[in-house]
Amino acid sequence: DLHSFPTRRSSDLHIGRGLWGGDGIPVEEWVRTHELAAAEVRELLASGRSVVVDDTSSPRFLRDGWRSLAAEARARYTLVYVDVDHETIRRRRAANRVDPSRRDVADGVQDEHLAGFEPPQMDEAAVRVESVEDLKYLMI
Repeated sequence: DLHSFPTRRSSDLHIGRGLWGGDGIPVEEWVRTHELAAAEVRELLASGRSVVVDDTSSPRFLRDGWRSLAAEARARYTLVYVDVDHETIRRRRAANRVDPSRRDVADGVQDEHLAGFEPPQMDEAAVRVESVEDLKYLMI
């Protein structure tokens, strides 16, 4: 049951530091948030806990870092890539603006993120989720 795992979203760490990614955050602050999250994950793994990291990890170097951290801790690492096309993302953002269920992301920030996102490569062996149907077969 995934609900029994400690889960930490990078957005939670940003907010705890007075930052909101949807407004744009300088790269050095993203790096600092990643460092804080990695320290927390390292501590949890050292205590024998399993961990789910909920983060976009847009540039590959962040995913490589999580992979290395797991290897150092002798923990299993699985990258789940939720593959959503840009039009669906835009449609969901527009719907959220009409009936907000979460904080908004500024247009420029979203455009920059979509343009710079580095999808997982074949050698990353990501579990690709493209629809709710895929979740029926997801075994982690």
